[in-house]
Amino acid sequence: MTATITPARVGARPGEKLPLPSRNALTAAALLLALLGVALWSLSGVGLSWQQVTRGIEYAGSFLARAVPFVWPTLPEILWLSALTLAIVFCGTAMAAILSIPVAYLAARNTTPTRWGGALGRFLGVATRAAPDAIMAMIFAMVIGQGALAGVLALGIHSVGMISKLTADAIEQVPEGPRLALRAAGATKSQEFWGAVWPQVLPAFIAIVLHRADINLRVSVILGFVGVAGLGHQLSIAMQTLNYREALPFAIIIFVLCVAFEIVSALIRRFLLGAPVARRTLAHRLVRALPGGAGAGAGSGAGEAAGAVGAAAEGNSFGRAAFAGRVPWTADRLKSSALLWGTATLLGASIALAATQESSFANFWKNLGIAASRLWPPSLPPAKWEATAIALTETVQIAFAATLLALAGSLILGVFSARNVAPSPAVRGASRFLLVVIRGLPELLLALFFIILTGLGPGAAVLALAIGGVGLLGKLFADSIEEVDRGPERALHAVGATRTQVFTAATFPQATPALVGHTLYLLDTNIRSATVLGIVGGGGIGYMLSSAARINQHELLALLLCVLVIVFAVEGLASWIRRLIA
Repeated sequence: MTATITPARVGARPGEKLPLPSRNALTAAALLLALLGVALWSLSGVGLSWQQVTRGIEYAGSFLARAVPFVWPTLPEILWLSALTLAIVFCGTAMAAILSIPVAYLAARNTTPTRWGGALGRFLGVATRAAPDAIMAMIFAMVIGQGALAGVLALGIHSVGMISKLTADAIEQVPEGPRLALRAAGATKSQEFWGAVWPQVLPAFIAIVLHRADINLRVSVILGFVGVAGLGHQLSIAMQTLNYREALPFAIIIFVLCVAFEIVSALIRRFLLGAPVARRTLAHRLVRALPGGAGAGAGSGAGEAAGAVGAAAEGNSFGRAAFAGRVPWTADRLKSSALLWGTATLLGASIALAATQESSFANFWKNLGIAASRLWPPSLPPAKWEATAIALTETVQIAFAATLLALAGSLILGVFSARNVAPSPAVRGASRFLLVVIRGLPELLLALFFIILTGLGPGAAVLALAIGGVGLLGKLFADSIEEVDRGPERALHAVGATRTQVFTAATFPQATPALVGHTLYLLDTNIRSATVLGIVGGGGIGYMLSSAARINQHELLALLLCVLVIVFAVEGLASWIRRLIA
């Protein structure tokens, strides 16, 4: 006989009346229901059907028959193109990491010097995230020529938005004790930041930068279609000539490189972050360590949320070096120093490698004036207003439909990947492995594959973004479910509740705010991704952007401003919902 338990009764005494939902909760619920309605409308409006998917699956066999045997590039060519691609990614990510520190300093509420400084920091973060990286690469190619440098600048500027936002979130969560102590001793604001705030944020910052490097490696494939050197460019050449026997080997190489990079990045994060971080925002999901020592049990945390980043800083040699003047040369410190010097050497080699390509700053100012005159003022003929509105609507539909499909898949894989919910360790391990494989697939490769199978249009972009979204959202869901308070779960187990009852009454309700926040983040990301995938035939505004970049840059700027309005609106709505459910 099992207990009859409902979520509403968890934690309530017999006969106790539960409080009515607050106005914020009701408003958030209404907004989420409205977004769900938009997502369902979008899914029906993108023209994706089971018949289309079925025909694509049937066509996949004949396509693969025409694509084999593969024509593999030579080993030296593979090594050279892989090194060049990684060099562009490393340089762009390092540039973004440096630029993100002052932007995050301005954006964080507890460090910004003035109210206007905070507004400027948040605007810079949103603006850099909103501008499509592929379009920025096109613009930089106009100024400094096609090559590695245009890709570095595009990746660097676009990445500032994400890194600065998540770093600002981490800055706002640090405990104020060390900072107040320095202030009492007469320290300046700069000394407070670098002596008290930054040492606590450093572990989170490192994890965020590593995560962004993972994303930039996949983005570099897209940049190859606008002329940036590397594996993506060779793939674009093969695809444009319909030479699938050469294209598929490059796609396989890119996939293997992405998976290997993700594994190495995870190992580095595990090594650097010596304490688990229990948080419920995206920034804290990214800094959640996977330690092999104490505290690695399901649902374990580093204490209260406000002190978790500080605990992580104190749990590794980077953090200890910041809190003490002299640190003994332990084995951990030797490893950390070797990793730092290795990173510096790798970055230096990447800069040297990227500098061998064609683009340069030789005529930067002259070309900048020419590019500015081509872009300004923004102009969009009235005859194209209707087509632009339709394309923007299609882009939004792609993002919403892909987010809805990704949410459905992520709930399944995320639950099976959570240690405290998965039916067995084997199921959890298989689900986690599947998420890693999915995250290693760049959305562009998926989009190209589905375009081949289902034809040009938004359907291919929806399927590509949905599968890619499962990789990210599923991992975040699993982490959120693992980090819930175990007390209610144990209480229900003690009264004879089944696994399903424990999950629906204790686990899922606690994880819901984090799940909503992660889904809103994916929606925000999919708006920009849908814009970029349109460049390769995925529908939406992307195709118009690509055409305008080649023909009429005045239209390009006008279209970019339209995209910025959509991105700002979606981000503002998502931020409002997060505040309501916080």
